[in-house]
Amino acid sequence: MDDKRWTAVGSSAPVFVLVSGWRVDSDGTARASLRCAGTRAGAAEVTASAKAPDVAGAARTVFTLHVSVVPYTTQG
Repeated sequence: MDDKRWTAVGSSAPVFVLVSGWRVDSDGTARASLRCAGTRAGAAEVTASAKAPDVAGAARTVFTLHVSVVPYTTQG
């Protein structure tokens, strides 16, 4: 990963997990903020893409986080 640069982050199911922030710091560290977007249980894959800075073409997924969303139980 040394020659790669982070380019984007995305969620496969924004109805469950929404990317609410994304930045790349000057040292190359990428940070993503995620939030639960609903009240239902579900799952999503959050992927981060990267590519070599001097290579043309689309970035490739190099990191995948599997997220399970479990809503809090409510007591009424």
